[in-house]
Amino acid sequence: MDTERILGTAYRPRILDSALTEALASAGAVLVEGVRACGKTMTALHAASSYVFLDDPLAIQMREIAPQSLLEGSRPRLLDEWQTAPELWNLVRREVDRSGSTAQFILTGSSVPADDATRHSGAGRFLRVRQRTLTWRERSGVDASVSVAALFEGQPIAPGPASMTYGEIIDQLAGSGFPAMTQLSADRQQRRLRAYVEEITHTDIHRIADVRHSSVLLDALLRALARSSASEVSYRTLAADVARVAPAISAETIAGYVDLFARLFVLERQAAWAPRLTSRARLRTSDRIHLADPALSIAALGASAERLAGEPATVGMIFESAVYHDLSVFMATLGGSVHHYRDSNGHEIDMVAVLPSGAWAAIEVKLGAGQIPAAATSLRRAIDQIDVASAGDPAFRLIITGTGPTLTLDDGTITAPLSALGP
Repeated sequence: MDTERILGTAYRPRILDSALTEALASAGAVLVEGVRACGKTMTALHAASSYVFLDDPLAIQMREIAPQSLLEGSRPRLLDEWQTAPELWNLVRREVDRSGSTAQFILTGSSVPADDATRHSGAGRFLRVRQRTLTWRERSGVDASVSVAALFEGQPIAPGPASMTYGEIIDQLAGSGFPAMTQLSADRQQRRLRAYVEEITHTDIHRIADVRHSSVLLDALLRALARSSASEVSYRTLAADVARVAPAISAETIAGYVDLFARLFVLERQAAWAPRLTSRARLRTSDRIHLADPALSIAALGASAERLAGEPATVGMIFESAVYHDLSVFMATLGGSVHHYRDSNGHEIDMVAVLPSGAWAAIEVKLGAGQIPAAATSLRRAIDQIDVASAGDPAFRLIITGTGPTLTLDDGTITAPLSALGP
């Protein structure tokens, strides 16, 4: 549909478009989920043939009078922000069953409703598609020189020079991936992002749960999560981090609040990969955590570009979250996922990209070019722990950097900056 006519803004193509098209061709209904303001409505409206905004006053009235009428219209029909009208889930399911056709409905949602025993499962009828904020590739508009899909196919890369400085990396991390903010100045983006963070803890979270603690605690917890980006932080550690504002809070309560952030898609969990090993080492199974957009971490920390310039460890942590974010978008176009690997002997792989076929790739993340040799060695040693007779050899080894060049090392490991990477 014409988004400019309906919403006043011309459509900006997204990497997710191809995955949404494929999902619609495969299922009767597609649920597009993601953090608020990441572009779900625009993407879904672009793919739809009719629509209803469920927060519209007329739609709210019709929910009470004739909810079935909200499903009437050309297909695929967009039901925007379906979580405000969760009773429609079963109506959509029944309509999909009745029609027996694909591409009937697109539902968008910025939060996951609490479990409801009356809502029938959508298994076999619904496909879920995760929408994220803009990737570096989408923000720049420049064609990628290194394709993840091509790497899985074994295609060679073309060498290229480093393209970004340390300062430019910081500016890119601090820049918002939320589409409506990208045209603002850096200062205005940070102001909007800080307001967005406040809305999460003061408004959004209260819409989905009865929260006992004050927003002061939630602010502190979101800061603690931002400080722990790309790590396997425990709930006990997070409870200690917020002890200044909530001395008696339990790890169980913290776990509940972290789950609420995940239900708002503000927080993502990077699951551990569990291959068979060649040694008696034990696999670590904890998730790593990331906020939905790297700039959200910076806003939650209240950090300036000047301060970050003197904190390379913090920049490295947020950069790793940026890599996870973008790589997850790229892998979604292939139907794949992004995990991490760590064992009890201290070997780890920052990103394990896995295709539905079981093919996998080992990826290390480093901020600077000077860290590439050590990263290549670490990657080889970690792969040596994995039983490749069971898992297969990795399709490729890749070191993603911030300031490094694009090239293939003597041992076959590829290195490329995030700015060069695409689907």
